[in-house]
Amino acid sequence: MNEKNRKRFGLLGCNIDYSFSKVYFTEKFAREKRVQHSYENFDLPNLNGFGELLKTPNIKGMNVTIPYKQEVMPFLDELDEVAAEIGAVNTIVFRADGTTKGYNTDYIGFQNSISPLLPENTTAALVLGTGGASKAIVYTLNKMGISTQYVSRKSSKNAISYDELTPEIINSHKLIVNTTPLGTFPEVAQKPTIDYSHLTANHVLYDLIYNPAETAFMKEGLKRGAKVCNGKNMLIGQAEAAWKLWNS
Repeated sequence: MNEKNRKRFGLLGCNIDYSFSKVYFTEKFAREKRVQHSYENFDLPNLNGFGELLKTPNIKGMNVTIPYKQEVMPFLDELDEVAAEIGAVNTIVFRADGTTKGYNTDYIGFQNSISPLLPENTTAALVLGTGGASKAIVYTLNKMGISTQYVSRKSSKNAISYDELTPEIINSHKLIVNTTPLGTFPEVAQKPTIDYSHLTANHVLYDLIYNPAETAFMKEGLKRGAKVCNGKNMLIGQAEAAWKLWNS
């Protein structure tokens, strides 16, 4: 490979051996015969070494995953308006002048994948988890005219705790989105601690997890006739949106 023409891309995260992105883009590059392109995992225990990583030769773009979607923001030269409003970055573009710009494409992937599932009268959603991934979900739902309520292990100014979830709250929020990693392979028996007995066939359960394809959270919804969806289509959508940014 001619090093001068090499184009490197990668995923920034922690404990990301399972990475969807590396497999997806490696296969994409092979299909499209982009022999000068490569994709790798930048698996960091913390961001102490991120400044050096930014100097990686021939780096053109990065995806960002748990737990750095918020932490990475101060390291970047510029933020896209939407990423700034969401408060999280999942895509970094390395520009020709050596500067970096952060974007969020999670909201594009989520909106495109959730829209076909929602009844027209969906007005309220519970968002389980308050990490970087949840920010794009709340942003998207609010733009769609759906009110949101964060649910977390501890109550705070912006979130109620799982213990505070009443049957009435579950009944009035017909969409429930899991943005936590609970249930990700190999810990497939884990799930958020809500009272699933209050779910109905009118609920929609959306899990950002894609491995396994049917999580314990989703199975609880299926038992009660709810619509369910995993995060694979969201991941594909955000990846393709990131690809467009890297090539614009």
